[in-house]
Amino acid sequence: QDQLVESGGGSVQAGGSLKLSCVASQLPYSTDCMGWFRQAPGKEREGVARVHLGSGTTYTHDSVKGRFTISRDNAKNTVYLQMNSLKPEDSAMYYCVAGPYCTRDPKAFNFWGQGTQVTVSS
Repeated sequence: QDQLVESGGGSVQAGGSLKLSCVASQLPYSTDCMGWFRQAPGKEREGVARVHLGSGTTYTHDSVKGRFTISRDNAKNTVYLQMNSLKPEDSAMYYCVAGPYCTRDPKAFNFWGQGTQVTVSS
């Protein structure tokens, strides 16, 4: 059974918005952080945003700060990524992640979703 299931990706024009959702199930009790990474073809995987599930503290990459907002609903085991003012360079596969620590290091996240594609056209 998939433990992280993403939805909400799609194709939009530059300046548009999308909202990604990630529903978690059967994660270990030690899971304290969820977030989003992205990877475009030929580029390295990049951390986008993450949220500490207990405190609600969020961390957002400089490249999306002011445009993307991460939030969580613990009652629904769901994390969201609201993406506004999208740019063509935001086009990538977006992966939901979960793990015990809120760090930038992708190795710290031991659960990954299948990914949802975001394509922004100019």
